[in-house]
Amino acid sequence: MRITRVFTAFFESEKAGGLVLILATLLSLILANSPLQIHYVAFWEQPIGSHSLSEWINDGLMAIFFLLIGLELERELYKGELSSLKNATLPLVGALGGMVVPAVLFTGFNWGLTTQSGAGIPMATDIAFAIGILSLLGKKVPTSLKVFLTALAVIDDLGAILIIAIFYTKTISFAYLLGALSIWSILLILNRLKIHHLLPYLIGGILMWYCMLHSGVHATITGVLLAFALPFGNGSKKTLSYKVQNALHLPVAFVILPLFALANTGIIWSGTAQDNFTQPVSLGIIAGLIIGKPMGIWLFSKLGAMTKICSLPDDLKWSHIIGAGFLGGIGFTMSIFITLLAFADSTNITHAKMSILLASLVAGSIGFAWLKKTLQS
Repeated sequence: MRITRVFTAFFESEKAGGLVLILATLLSLILANSPLQIHYVAFWEQPIGSHSLSEWINDGLMAIFFLLIGLELERELYKGELSSLKNATLPLVGALGGMVVPAVLFTGFNWGLTTQSGAGIPMATDIAFAIGILSLLGKKVPTSLKVFLTALAVIDDLGAILIIAIFYTKTISFAYLLGALSIWSILLILNRLKIHHLLPYLIGGILMWYCMLHSGVHATITGVLLAFALPFGNGSKKTLSYKVQNALHLPVAFVILPLFALANTGIIWSGTAQDNFTQPVSLGIIAGLIIGKPMGIWLFSKLGAMTKICSLPDDLKWSHIIGAGFLGGIGFTMSIFITLLAFADSTNITHAKMSILLASLVAGSIGFAWLKKTLQS
């Protein structure tokens, strides 16, 4: 199977980004539980204008992350691995199972509780971490498995975006929402008029972000909308879409996501492991990511193949899909992001974050060990 240059560059970028995320997370955990704890927490909560530093990162910088996700999704749909129905169907079906089964497991543990709103937390896959772990297996990894996991994670991100837009919007200001959508419409018109200068899209994107921030719909959705407004053309290196995507890879991988990790994974350990990991929200996340993800991805993919909806590539085995399913259980960035939207109670947020880190570590370790064994056989 031929891999496009864009896919190769994307894979390599996410591999390096995953390693940086690991270092940022470890540093954050160490500082949050050191004598510098008070100063570390206060640093991220310091006000800058009407928002704290962490809020600027979560609502502002993460919109740029979502812009990159939107551009990557657009490219995959038009020219990449998702442009072919044959290539797209298997990861699409697998991703669906990887979202539905974890959500069902989480809901089973939290039915009727205030934490039920966190059902979206174990549905997400962290592209950077998942591909980072897969890359550690080196040249043994079949091309089709790289494509499957990458496409699966991209589709998962799309699912997470829809979940955020639909289920984690509390109160809507229709005036601001109309303003945001009006600006987006203008940008789409500029696209159709073949306006290829970045400045009007940049100004429009900032104004759209401001309106979306006050609309009640999470401001990061602006990034995805702006991505599809930028001219894609034939997808060549000369297009505005390609230039912006190429320019964002490094700052997102090595600045924005590490900052997000530093600001949001500084979890202060308190209480016993039993207290932290036996709460309904904790059990739901752990079961969803470690059990639900691989089970859902493998089961739906298998059913899809049995019903002829999709087929398994010649260089893959079903055991490889199970391994990829465990790597899909690395929720991290998206899972933590959804946690911050789902819960207001600090205790639930702490339990959720700790469970996400634990489950992601366990799922990633199992996935690595599983694939290392199966790829040798």
